[in-house]
Amino acid sequence: MRHTTLFLIALLCCPLTALAEPATAVFAGGCFWCMESDYEKVEGVSGVVSGFTGGSLQNPTYSGNHEGHFEAVEVTYDPEVISYQQLLDLFWRSIDPLDNIGQFCDKGPSYRSAIFVSDASQRALAEASKAAVAERFSDHTVYTEILDAGTFWPVEEYHQNYYLKNPIRYKYYRWNCGRDQRLKQLWGDEAAAHADDSP
Repeated sequence: MRHTTLFLIALLCCPLTALAEPATAVFAGGCFWCMESDYEKVEGVSGVVSGFTGGSLQNPTYSGNHEGHFEAVEVTYDPEVISYQQLLDLFWRSIDPLDNIGQFCDKGPSYRSAIFVSDASQRALAEASKAAVAERFSDHTVYTEILDAGTFWPVEEYHQNYYLKNPIRYKYYRWNCGRDQRLKQLWGDEAAAHADDSP
């Protein structure tokens, strides 16, 4: 009984620090294999899921119909380790914001770039970051959209962690698509290119 009382007193005197609730962010940057790979390498990110969002079609699939949806990733992160602003910075340097018909070698509506915001805070940060990118590329149009987040539909398991399951195929796809080459051209040393993603 005495030990229990001492333990309770200790808890009252020294309350445990509350753990931060995990937060989520949703980004569309063309091929979700590549976006998943880029974000899973970031400290503070606990999980990245590839999927579809932005459309009205229920239960979209890669092998079937995903018309109207963007290929996207849902990023779960610890806001005490990495901020939403930092995730935005990585997003911009992982995409070509000047492409209005897709991303890199992948063209079509599902490959367009977008930021899906879940609240006013995310929207304000996303809009400010887009304005900064527009200023940087002032001679061009930034086509990346900022949209309200809706239902996120995970894609089939085959596409989850594709870069880990099929590293050789993934690296050749990424290289042949010209993703890192274009990012280097756009962003220079700030590009979110990964040397280990080259074949």
